[in-house]
Amino acid sequence: MLQLWIKALHILFFTSWMAGIFYLPRIFVHHAEALREGQDVRRLVIMEFRLFRFMSIISMPALGFGLWLWLGYGLTGGWLHAKLVFVGLLMIYHWLCYVFMRDFQRGKIRPGVFYRFFNESSLLIFIPILYFAVLKPF
Repeated sequence: MLQLWIKALHILFFTSWMAGIFYLPRIFVHHAEALREGQDVRRLVIMEFRLFRFMSIISMPALGFGLWLWLGYGLTGGWLHAKLVFVGLLMIYHWLCYVFMRDFQRGKIRPGVFYRFFNESSLLIFIPILYFAVLKPF
């Protein structure tokens, strides 16, 4: 019964983390395009910082409960190894969000289309995690 609660909490925190992962790069798109058009971006800067802080805080219990599940079930099945590779990529993606946020603060702005591709690329990490966790193909 405890294992099911841990799994539910892991899914809850992971889903919340992914919400931030999906939304922060979309804010980057608006930030880059607003700067290009000479608009005021102060609100976007605040939103980026607060969302990144939320994502970082919420990722800790997601990873912690995932580790707890891993220790409870053991490192069995190739699906888990594959899933952990994509979790590692998700952590790199999270770090890149921080890098891009800092780049905005330093005045290093990429075109909005770059952030659009970056935004959509998170699905290339999320879908395999979901696939391996649910279907456990091997």
